[in-house]
Amino acid sequence: MRAVQSMPRARAWRLALAIGLTAATLPAQAPPAAAPPAAIVILAGKLLDGRGKALHDVTVVVGGSRILAVRSGGAAAAPAARPQVTYDLRGLTVMPGGIDTHVHIGWHFDANGKSHAVAGNGEPAEQTMLYAVENAVATVRGGITTVQSLGAAEDRALREALARGVVPGPRLLTSLTPIDEETGPPAAIRAAVRKLAADGADVVKVFASKSIRDGGAPTLSQEQVDAACGEARALGLRSAVHAHGVESVRRAVAAGCGSIEHGVLLDAATLRLIAEHGVYFDPNIDLVFRNYFENQDHFIGIGNYTAEGFAQMRQAVPRALAVFRQALATPGLKVVFGTDAVAGAHGRNFEELVYRVKQGGQDPMAAIVSATSLAAESLRLGDRAGTLAPGYEADLIAVDGDPLADIEAMSRVVWVMRAGRVVKNEVRCR
Repeated sequence: MRAVQSMPRARAWRLALAIGLTAATLPAQAPPAAAPPAAIVILAGKLLDGRGKALHDVTVVVGGSRILAVRSGGAAAAPAARPQVTYDLRGLTVMPGGIDTHVHIGWHFDANGKSHAVAGNGEPAEQTMLYAVENAVATVRGGITTVQSLGAAEDRALREALARGVVPGPRLLTSLTPIDEETGPPAAIRAAVRKLAADGADVVKVFASKSIRDGGAPTLSQEQVDAACGEARALGLRSAVHAHGVESVRRAVAAGCGSIEHGVLLDAATLRLIAEHGVYFDPNIDLVFRNYFENQDHFIGIGNYTAEGFAQMRQAVPRALAVFRQALATPGLKVVFGTDAVAGAHGRNFEELVYRVKQGGQDPMAAIVSATSLAAESLRLGDRAGTLAPGYEADLIAVDGDPLADIEAMSRVVWVMRAGRVVKNEVRCR
């Protein structure tokens, strides 16, 4: 397979400028109007729309950053006979780009080989940002075109750079600084949430329980959780709550929080409670643990990354899997895709989806929906991302194989488009 391109030649005056002629050597005339951008035509043998529907022999037309048309049948002319670029992706599976609702985009291994989460601790801020850019590039090339980073203040500058298209990367939403037990009493928490809103946070991250490495017990009172999620809701912000156990999750649900992150220690009754209140559930059951184990030497000795902490994580793996299986069996529970990707995991996000299907027993199409339209809905992006349909952002990927028959195909992302720009193209002739 190959990309077949046909583009108009540059006009002579533009060519003259390119080879170094000055304006004085050119005719005194106004430059011609810029030509309309080329439309992009994508030929797909199989297409998954992100909402649970599979289509065959489809043509997708992209103009600018949007999907203009999705048509059955072979190649179609671009609108208004514009010049066009054609990508022949027949033999692959085309679908919306993945959406990971829980990452830490700035976490990296620093020059000393240790996990580094935020600027400081001897690392220049510009170096921290370059690592974050590297993570963003790896993430989008892995097929993830939107991420929610929960999160650090440094994310804001990266979010703006990615939005400008300065570097290739996913759409980025961030919580900036989290709310936790050190934030203070309810009044202080409400003030902190107002500051987050003023600073441009997309979501409020609330630590309502300890890390699983420390047992996962509640850390915030009902009043504190009420203050965090209530103030966020009043300001039109979503809230995402780090909570592992029954009590911390019940407090979050009672407070009207938007999503539960992790939930390793939950039971069937609490999962039903989450479903009954329409709260999204974002379990992170494989990649985050496996990445820690694979890179233990890079984390050990930092904070609660101790031998005891790693032992707690190893014990949590089967529990997390059991909770995930119970979540799938809970009627109406909205289980979204999130990985909690930290240093070492960026770009590997779809490994979590493979695990959910192969070990967790999730239906492949349901898994893909959880990482596309359902994830978009949870981020309030349901009208612009996560679905391959006219009017939506042109965030598309192609994988080598059919993930409905072999979910491992999700690990073989060979082509990525983000907002109408191709940022990865490894399509070979066949």
